[in-house]
Amino acid sequence: MLIEDTYRHKGLRNRMVDDLLKKGITDLKVLEALRKVPRHQFFQDQIFIQKAYEDIAFQIGEGQTISHPSTVGLQTQLLSIQKGEKVLEIGTGSGYQTAILHAVGAKIFSIERQHALFVRTKKLLESMQIKATLTFGDGYLGWPAFAPFDKIIVTAGAPFIPPALCEQLKINGKLIIPVGTNGVQLMHIVTKKENGEIDIVIDGEFKFVPLLADRN
Repeated sequence: MLIEDTYRHKGLRNRMVDDLLKKGITDLKVLEALRKVPRHQFFQDQIFIQKAYEDIAFQIGEGQTISHPSTVGLQTQLLSIQKGEKVLEIGTGSGYQTAILHAVGAKIFSIERQHALFVRTKKLLESMQIKATLTFGDGYLGWPAFAPFDKIIVTAGAPFIPPALCEQLKINGKLIIPVGTNGVQLMHIVTKKENGEIDIVIDGEFKFVPLLADRN
């Protein structure tokens, strides 16, 4: 069941967005999406709802977290999404990043490896009328049935850039992925050039939960 989005929540979101602007999130579409989407809906335990509009990550069960709003904002900003673009999200998680992608106009395809989280988040997004095509599966493999994608975003730390994701990226498409081990990653901005070669730019250090492969 959805929680009421009160004037207090909206005020806290406005303050959060003001703080994120100071931290380098300057894309107006992204800021408006962060202002619009009620982050408190994505918290599993509502006794912690007061934490929803702080710039912190938070446990959501199944060993996963909802990312810092600043991280969600930065990854979305780096993607430079245009309305109607096909975006593959690896790691649906709480659904918060999915909701932000939806708010900036993306056509979303999202993969989640934790089945309980997949079921819970799918139900939540449907109740919020957020359109996204979701599946339970191995993010390392991407989603070839719907490829190629204009943009791909990975919301968990990977030890390497999965080749399948590069293959499923359109020419001139962009992949944002945190790469690294031991709980610390560097954000990689991957662009697929006209000749099919890959160009990589590094943008900052982050901490994500690990990207899980198929365990079956």
